[in-house]
Amino acid sequence: MCGIVGYTGPKEAYPIVITGLKRLEYRGYDSTGVALMNGGKLKVYKKKGRVAGLEEEIIGKDLHAHTGIGHTRWATHGEPSDKNAHPHKSASGKLAMIHNGIIENYAQIKKDLANKGYTFTSETDTEVLLNFIEDIQKNNECDLEEAVRIALKRVTGAYCILLINEDDPETIIAARKGSPLVIGVGKGEHFLGSDASPMLEYTKEVVYVNDYELAIVRPNELILKNLGNEKITPFVTKLDMELAAIEKGGYDHFMLKEIFEQPRSILDSMRGRLDSASNRLILGGYRLLTCAL
Repeated sequence: MCGIVGYTGPKEAYPIVITGLKRLEYRGYDSTGVALMNGGKLKVYKKKGRVAGLEEEIIGKDLHAHTGIGHTRWATHGEPSDKNAHPHKSASGKLAMIHNGIIENYAQIKKDLANKGYTFTSETDTEVLLNFIEDIQKNNECDLEEAVRIALKRVTGAYCILLINEDDPETIIAARKGSPLVIGVGKGEHFLGSDASPMLEYTKEVVYVNDYELAIVRPNELILKNLGNEKITPFVTKLDMELAAIEKGGYDHFMLKEIFEQPRSILDSMRGRLDSASNRLILGGYRLLTCAL
């Protein structure tokens, strides 16, 4: 149920990312973190517990950035802790990545990397995948996009990843298989999320990324490819939902909100069907069904 948020553009990234993480709190999580890119310098802040706790922890820190990614984690590999929270940094310290899903063959990859001299600061499959990507990039002398593509062909399991790189500070590389990813299209900016809720106040135009697709996201550019390196034309969808419809509306929990919304839901479902002036109930679909019978 982990949550993912990303932003690249002219605005300050941190407020967008942290607000997006709050909108994804309904997904359930045990730790949270953000990675921010400021002029090619990577900063990572993460902490066990709630988003509010992370906010308090980083008061007074340098949060200036125009590219950022954020994550709320539900522990799979490794207990809930600061070290296991996402984002993770690569061995070189130049890459940071967040990940939803499970890499099933991570143990063998970790063993191979350990034999090459890699050490790990967490117990997560995510850190293994990130260092695997960096190792491929180094040994194949390829760019990061190609390294991600090669790595994802070799792993088994489910994933949605967002990756940022000090050498290309305005770019977010993202990919998915079995875990949702939405990209919001703005004017000179792009938003990324596990669902559309983190970006609804900024844009209603989104692209739903499909399985085995990789996105190269920059402020003024969105490139979508398959793992065979073939370009795909992004299909932009116009959202018709409002932000208030997916937020808690002042209630402490979404379940409580849904309980108290039942009268309105019933009223909305009867709009256009109940004619109070003539005391008539009009059920068009039912009428068509009875006529057919």
